[in-house]
Amino acid sequence: MIDVLVLDVNETLTDMEPLRDGFEAAGLPRHTLDEWFAAVLRDGFALTAVGAYAAFRDLAADLLTAHLVAAGLEPTEETVGNVLSGFTRLPLHTDVAPGLQKIHEAGIRIVTLTNGAAAMSENVFKNGGILSFLEHRLDVSVPQHWKPHPDAYRYAADVCGVPVERMALAAVHPWDIDGARRAGLQGYYIDRRKTPYPQAFREPDLTVPDFEALAVAISR
Repeated sequence: MIDVLVLDVNETLTDMEPLRDGFEAAGLPRHTLDEWFAAVLRDGFALTAVGAYAAFRDLAADLLTAHLVAAGLEPTEETVGNVLSGFTRLPLHTDVAPGLQKIHEAGIRIVTLTNGAAAMSENVFKNGGILSFLEHRLDVSVPQHWKPHPDAYRYAADVCGVPVERMALAAVHPWDIDGARRAGLQGYYIDRRKTPYPQAFREPDLTVPDFEALAVAISR
C-alpha cells in the first residue's frame, strides 16, 4: 500500500496528439512533434546531468525555433507561442478521470510532478474533471533537476511530508519509472500501447494498461 500516488503529466495524463495540428499550422510536418518532444527531454536531461537547469518552455521554444529555421520558415514569437500554447488545451486520456476518481475515493493522495510547468496544466485538469483530486501540482522548477534525477522525486516527498517508500510514480515513460524506483519510490507503468519495457531499466512494481486498471489494482 502507498499513501501518495505521483503522476507524470505529458503523455501519461494528457493526449499530446492535438499538438500536431499546431505544428502543421506553423508549416511543419505533423511528425515533427515526436522528434521535437524527444529533443526537449534530451536537452533537459543533459543539463540536469551536468548540474545545470533550464525551464521546459525555454528549451521547447529554442528547439521549435531550430525546426522552423531548418524548414526555411520564419520563427516568430507568435508562431512559437501558438504551438506551445497547445499544451494548455490538451485533452486527458479517457481512462484518466474515472481511474483517478476511484483512487481518490480509496483515500490515496494524488499529486502531479512534471518536467514542464505546473501552471500550464491547470485548465487541462479543470476541463478534464480531475483538478479536485489533486492535492498538489508540482514541477521541477523548485529542485531545478529534471526527472529522472532523484532530487525531483524527493522534492515531491518533502512537499507531501511522507517517506519516498510510501509513494509511487505512475507514468508511461520507462525512464521515469526507473528514476522513481532508484529514488526509493514504487513505479507503476501505464502501458497503453503494449510497449515492451526496456530491460536496461529497473522493472516497474506494477504494469497496467490504463488508470482504470491501476485503480482496481491499488484500491483493494
